[in-house]
Amino acid sequence: MKFTKIKSIKISTLETVVFSVIWILIFSVPVFQQQNNESFFWNKIANEWIRISALLVIFVINIHIFVPRFLFEKKYAKYILYTFLLILISILLVIYFKSILFESEPVSMPPMNFGPGMPPMEFGKNMPPPIGYKPPQEVVKQSITMMFVNNFILSVLVVGASIAFKMMTQWLYEENRRKDLEKEQLKTEIALLRHQVSPHFFMNTLNNIHALVDINTETAKNAIIRLSTLMRYLLYETAQGHTTLKKELDFIESYISLMKLRFSEKVIIQTEIPENIPDISIPPMLFNSFIENAFKHGVSYQSTSYVYFKVEILDNQLNCLIKNSKHKPTELPTKKFSGIGMANIRKSLDLLFEDKYKLDIQENEKEYRVQLTFPL
Repeated sequence: MKFTKIKSIKISTLETVVFSVIWILIFSVPVFQQQNNESFFWNKIANEWIRISALLVIFVINIHIFVPRFLFEKKYAKYILYTFLLILISILLVIYFKSILFESEPVSMPPMNFGPGMPPMEFGKNMPPPIGYKPPQEVVKQSITMMFVNNFILSVLVVGASIAFKMMTQWLYEENRRKDLEKEQLKTEIALLRHQVSPHFFMNTLNNIHALVDINTETAKNAIIRLSTLMRYLLYETAQGHTTLKKELDFIESYISLMKLRFSEKVIIQTEIPENIPDISIPPMLFNSFIENAFKHGVSYQSTSYVYFKVEILDNQLNCLIKNSKHKPTELPTKKFSGIGMANIRKSLDLLFEDKYKLDIQENEKEYRVQLTFPL
């Protein structure tokens, strides 16, 4: 999906920026540490930069090659082996380059002169070394050992940091991908919902209009206009995945007006829609499932029934109230919520408004009531 690719590029760019900033700061640390007044000890700075460069190589190879190809693919043995070899080779190269570029001077003590007539005394020749003194060879061996241990510990820490960094960016990518998939699924569900306005509804509406042509021409003409409005909305207005509140409410009014043709005066249908409707964008077919449910399960041909639809706008919030009568099982078989189902409706609302909406559904023996509130 194009949207997913764009987000993937953004996450990759963010990863590169954060990665660059962190390592620029790390490389700048030796510069500040080896500064004396206005002079810099570039020899020591370069010495540290060699070690940091090796850690950078470990970080880059691990985050871009080892983690995606081995760790995320659950090839743990290969990952551990290759990472260990990478660390070992990097440390040996650091020690090698340091020994070439920064040779340490031999550790020795100058001859001591004890006055005229006394020969100068040197450690290791005619004078015993002080307590704790170690030959230069042993000092070099100990220095190499400590250098190896220090670099190994730092390398393991860098590997751990690179794993955490990569897992975080991978989680962000997967989370965005999951949301994109859910949005695409929601679009599919809305598209199906657009076509879900039952063919029986159109067939019954056309039959009613046909019957009205000879009885009440003006009512028949008005019904045709309403049906045209409804069809135009379904075919064109909802194709983009969003519409205006006014068009959505016009659709609901047309739908309810056509439904009135099917019922007698025993069915009381009321709507309350504000005259001044703000020009705001909302998802299409937002109220349709509730309206369909109200007519499908709230109307009985044997007893008085009612359907009530009200929309009001208060404090930048839209409040929608839908009520319908509820009848005994002998008059109207009890069924579950129709349409795409309550679970899917709640899921769609979660994706559209997250936790900023409120859907309250109540029912008793005589009434089914739905109240939906969301910010504009």
